[in-house]
Amino acid sequence: MIRGSQDENVWSIVLAGGDGERLKPFVRQWLGYEKPKQYCAFVGTRSMLQHTLDRADEISAPRHKVTIVAFDHRRRGWPEQLKRKAGRLVVQPSNQGTATAVFLALAYIRREAPNATVVLYPSDHFIYPEDRFLHVVRAAIGAAQTLPQKLVLLGVAASRPELDYGWIQTGRELGRVMGHRISTATRFKEKPIFKLREPEVTTASGLWNTLILAATADFLWSLGYSCFPDLMGPLEEFSDSIGKGDHEANLDDLYRTVSRHDFSSELLEVSPDKIAVIELNGVLWSDWGRSERIRESLAAIGAVPAFSISSAATA
Repeated sequence: MIRGSQDENVWSIVLAGGDGERLKPFVRQWLGYEKPKQYCAFVGTRSMLQHTLDRADEISAPRHKVTIVAFDHRRRGWPEQLKRKAGRLVVQPSNQGTATAVFLALAYIRREAPNATVVLYPSDHFIYPEDRFLHVVRAAIGAAQTLPQKLVLLGVAASRPELDYGWIQTGRELGRVMGHRISTATRFKEKPIFKLREPEVTTASGLWNTLILAATADFLWSLGYSCFPDLMGPLEEFSDSIGKGDHEANLDDLYRTVSRHDFSSELLEVSPDKIAVIELNGVLWSDWGRSERIRESLAAIGAVPAFSISSAATA
């Protein structure tokens, strides 16, 4: 039996540097100007990013959080409260892909807590109910600490063919934690490679990838060296400057030299044997990359959107 766990050595990584290209037309029509979707409040008063930060703080201490944002978003969405809630706020000079953002955040964490367990959260997900979600995340943390040579990835049972999501096939059971089955991953396919004729896509079998995961910092860092050696060397050198006066200039230099890397297609897809999977069951989850998904999610819980339905339908 694998035990669930939560302790002071848990840290959060929040990814908020994306541009949300697919949703830009809808946001522009709704608001009359461009605003990154993670800074938008599609329902209620809290933005998607604020929801994510609040969820992360239920799992780890607020100070044990690194939030990655984009320099270009400074004048287009940063709320003042972000600076107070983001923990360590790291501003990317440019968007060099999800992998670069993840390992940049991890470099900051390893300087303070090299033995940490980290939880990765994208900032553009709808999740309901949150208490059930947090229970599964705590189970994933326990699994990652018990299986330190695995990334413990949350997957959602596929309800239809979906070419925008990564696809996970699961295998044998590794154990159970807090009532949740932990399985091996036998196959991972990221969305650009999908073909509708493939059986697992047309039958909607398997799990959707949420990109929410738990792992020990050491193991995740070692996977970085395996998959992105051109990134990790310069990043290791940069990490020596963290906390020093010139580290922001060094961050600019780093981003001028590193290549763009994607976490899902270049790490998860090529390393399914390094993945353990826990199903996010009992939770309504959606990646709000399209306006129709926002409408579907809010309708499912009977929530009133902050935008007009007609504007969402025509964007």
